[in-house]
Amino acid sequence: MTVDSGRPLVRVRGLRKSFGGHPVLDGVDLDVRQGEVTVLLGPSGSGKSTLLRSINHLERPDAGFVEVGGDIIGHRYRDGRLHEVGHRTLTRQRARIGMVFQQFHLFPHLTVLDNLVEAPVAVRGLPRGRAAARAAELLERVGLGGREQAYPRQLSGGQQQRVAIARALAMDPDLLLFDEPTSALDPELVGEVLAVIKDLADSGMTMIVVTHEIGFAREVADTVAFLDGGRIVESGAPADVLTRPRHERARAFLAAVL
Repeated sequence: MTVDSGRPLVRVRGLRKSFGGHPVLDGVDLDVRQGEVTVLLGPSGSGKSTLLRSINHLERPDAGFVEVGGDIIGHRYRDGRLHEVGHRTLTRQRARIGMVFQQFHLFPHLTVLDNLVEAPVAVRGLPRGRAAARAAELLERVGLGGREQAYPRQLSGGQQQRVAIARALAMDPDLLLFDEPTSALDPELVGEVLAVIKDLADSGMTMIVVTHEIGFAREVADTVAFLDGGRIVESGAPADVLTRPRHERARAFLAAVL
């Protein structure tokens, strides 16, 4: 994929989403440039996870659009209007966007290796041997070399989450989304997962991360965006948003968590 250097890799414009008549996203705009890390902060119910899930069309927006690498995710323009794409096109678009969830979502009946090779073989059509070789490289990268034949139940929560990160990387995505990747972990396991994400940031991976780990945001993020009531009410460099927040809700939230 070739990305216009003057154009953000990710463009979110006017995104709106309601559940049962209750607005969860209320006109969100967001830009993320290639190689940048954006951290989404905010109280529970502010729309962070819904925004993340809307970026790869796990949630279908009511209005607005998400563009990744020039593709409008879940839609295409025809006759001057946006139209839903078919399942095959959406699957192709999603293959460029990796997502890591709170609860790992590994297939319990598959080995670690099979968890990593299934999507590259089924979606991208890679030969299994090539996909397996790539999986072994990725497991080394996340500190789990040699665990290819283990099953998820034989791993700690931190190890399962690192496998989930490797699985997302196995599709060679342009963008990685993390939805509170450490919230389901025991405190002593949080650091090992954050270290892997930091390594990805250092390597230039474009990422959007929902987290309450303020220290991680301060160290790794290029941009911190604070959501409240379905809107981004403050956005900027970590030193500004985390140290000198302008918005009252951001000040109150950070005072409570710092």
